[in-house]
Amino acid sequence: MSGSKRTPEDALREARRHDSQVKRGRVLEAIDAMKDSGAPISFLAVARAAGVSNWLVYQDGVAEHIRAAMKGQAKGARNRRAAGAGASAASLATDLELVRAEVRSLREERDSLKRAVQRGLGAKLDQEGVRSATQQIGDLQAELHRTKDELAAARSENADLQRRLDEAEEQVVAVREAGRQMFKSINRST
Repeated sequence: MSGSKRTPEDALREARRHDSQVKRGRVLEAIDAMKDSGAPISFLAVARAAGVSNWLVYQDGVAEHIRAAMKGQAKGARNRRAAGAGASAASLATDLELVRAEVRSLREERDSLKRAVQRGLGAKLDQEGVRSATQQIGDLQAELHRTKDELAAARSENADLQRRLDEAEEQVVAVREAGRQMFKSINRST
């Protein structure tokens, strides 16, 4: 190609070839990732994981890798079942029933604990209510004693003021009488 120019068709073929290689590489990466994660491998699953068309995964050079991966996964599953790693349907049903029984037991325990907490809180609230009422009664009794003391002091002060008022009235009466006597004696002398 030293003297000839590249035609648009050549450029297009080269771009398609490059795009195909990139997509085939993504398919191989998707297969490896699915093997590593243990995800079920199928033609459709690989196409979705790689983001390529279903047509590509059935093409020569790609389909062989997918079939080999599917066989490897199936063989691994058979080996695990043969080794007893897989559980039978009866075993799974038994496990499910045991789990259900445990869940029932845990729910009953939860409900029992919930009732116990409610009773405890109720008793504590009752006790706090009694303690609070007792405190309020004590506060009211102290207030009553203070009020009685203030009333006694007020009565004593009132009695003292009444006595002083009576004395003051007696003095006023005495001063008036003395003033009359004085006016009478002045009037007689004049």
